[in-house]
Amino acid sequence: MRRRGRPRCPRRIGMHPHTTLFKPAGTPSYTLEFVELSLDELETLRLVDLLGMEQEEAARQMGITRKSLWIDLKRARKKVAEALTQGKGIRIQCE
Repeated sequence: MRRRGRPRCPRRIGMHPHTTLFKPAGTPSYTLEFVELSLDELETLRLVDLLGMEQEEAARQMGITRKSLWIDLKRARKKVAEALTQGKGIRIQCE
């Protein structure tokens, strides 16, 4: 599906995950629904929530505006909350 508006600005990703699939213990993968988390969304979670960076600083490090970072962060937090509360798996898209 073609996106509307301006093309996405490329983001600088500081870390690529070793694991790209997380699921509830004891549940077979073939029975699960998954939420898809992009590398951009994972990086915003890592910088802001794990490393404790301010949004301005994290946005500078990724080479994007603070608003773009905030949008990615909000989307990522919603997906993680959905997976945790509804027993879904998380799949990280390593484009």
